[in-house]
Amino acid sequence: MPTVSLAPTGPFSLASSVRFLMSFTPASYNHAPDDILRLAFPSDDTASVLAATVQQEMGPDDVPGTLQAELTVHPGTPAQEKPATAGPAINKAERAQLARILSLDVDGSGFPALGADPVMAGLMARYPGLRPVCFHSPYEAAAWAIIGNRIRKTQAAAIKARIAREYGQRILVSGRVLHAFPTPTVLRTLPHLPGLTDLKVQRLHALAEAVLDGRLDATRLRSLPADYALAELRALPGIGPFSAELVLIRGAGHPDVFPRHEPRVHQAIAAAYGLSAAAAADVAQLSRIADRWKPYRSWAAFLLRVRLGDAPPWSLAPQQRSSHLVPPAVRSRSERNGSHRRSASQLMLGQ
Repeated sequence: MPTVSLAPTGPFSLASSVRFLMSFTPASYNHAPDDILRLAFPSDDTASVLAATVQQEMGPDDVPGTLQAELTVHPGTPAQEKPATAGPAINKAERAQLARILSLDVDGSGFPALGADPVMAGLMARYPGLRPVCFHSPYEAAAWAIIGNRIRKTQAAAIKARIAREYGQRILVSGRVLHAFPTPTVLRTLPHLPGLTDLKVQRLHALAEAVLDGRLDATRLRSLPADYALAELRALPGIGPFSAELVLIRGAGHPDVFPRHEPRVHQAIAAAYGLSAAAAADVAQLSRIADRWKPYRSWAAFLLRVRLGDAPPWSLAPQQRSSHLVPPAVRSRSERNGSHRRSASQLMLGQ
């Protein structure tokens, strides 16, 4: 199989990415935890499907190094009678899509400098080398947003997985059969989808047409001013402010957007920086804090959100709720410097 090398610029751990995917509901990633990443997904070309097996070499002192990826291209039309295996050789666009999924298309060499902020230092220590793991494309991010609207995440994940099994390509990837989500070319032809209302099916058809028209091209979305890109995304049926940010940040892989419509991130910021409960609703104040993270605002917000998911503040004892985002050693240092203060109202975050 064709093999490509991906050399991270800055810290990156594939093992951390795999562990994240195993707890990320939309991914339905339940493969054996062997630190090998196996993926099957629609290509950015809208017609074919890519399969990837990714492993990371270990450098001196067991520092994660270059990634080696077996990446193959397959027809986008489902072949349900048997799994597809090796396909034609890859091109630069397909390699770039895999790099984007793992946030390896961004120069991360400046990210460790954010460790001057004790909160960021604590998160980097807790999740070494973790970068945002993106949806396979803006298309799949938007499809997830439409499928998951007003239903539980677990229910949405089951529906999305069933659609992939019934209408997507089956591919053998490093000894495992994976089901890719249907390509836009296939999706727009499906009159009914299991578990979805007619309205959601119509919105998915409109999404497929938008992809085929080039309106969800990741490179183009990232080249636009963020406000313009978000406005374009909100024009899609079924995509509101929250979903538009999801598509731009975790679909197109934009590294430097502050999510203004993600309450869980806002809760995490308020808890981490010792703000009052009311401050979690003050987007302007939170945005000013996020400006410290430029040009990696998306990455920093991702780590905060992951930490909040690991230990929701409402599940902790009251005295822990304001400080659970910062490891003890870092927290003690910041408290000595007077930069991490708690208030009684802050203890109510998440309740």
